[in-house]
Amino acid sequence: MTDLYPAADREILRQTAAAHTAAARNVEAFLRRLPEVPDPADITEYANLLTREAQTLTDREAAADAAGLTVGSLESDHG
Repeated sequence: MTDLYPAADREILRQTAAAHTAAARNVEAFLRRLPEVPDPADITEYANLLTREAQTLTDREAAADAAGLTVGSLESDHG
């Protein structure tokens, strides 16, 4: 019998989901400590955190596709 969702693919998917969760938590932690008036270093750090979060989301989506969990658009067609 063929495993439709190989264990290796599922493990990679779990790891990429965990990485994305951690990246999102890092953004949240940054926003909790953000001063009222951000300086250029804060803006740079925020940009880096957003880039990392976006990359981990892309990685997670690719792992889901590889694991056979491709999902169609989640956006409503009812504008």
